[in-house]
Amino acid sequence: MRRVFADEHGAVSTFLAVIALALLMAGGLAIDGGRKVNALREASHIADNAARAGAQAVDLDTLRTTGDLRLVPSEATDRAETYLSTLGYIATNITVNGATVTVTVDVTVDPVLLPTGPMTISATETATAITQEP
Repeated sequence: MRRVFADEHGAVSTFLAVIALALLMAGGLAIDGGRKVNALREASHIADNAARAGAQAVDLDTLRTTGDLRLVPSEATDRAETYLSTLGYIATNITVNGATVTVTVDVTVDPVLLPTGPMTISATETATAITQEP
């Protein structure tokens, strides 16, 4: 015959509650962490493609007269912003320096399991215009 002591009642319930909470948190880290990694990859691809779009704004007059490869800053910025707006994003920063465009994009991810609130992921990518002989 087994004896049950008064101080042991509910010990298993408490243990199961702690284990369930720990498993929920581990699942949240796996799922929401994966969503954060995917958002970082997405932000990186979006910023890279926007920078490439901006790098196509070559100042052809300067290139033909002096041979210097430069971008038209306003046109490069417009091209990058147009690309981003077609995807529903806004650049947090666009910098044009010579033949190089740098674009920073933020992507917001809402967690599924963890009670952390929205996570903002930022990615910065650069593209440089080049000339290529035929």
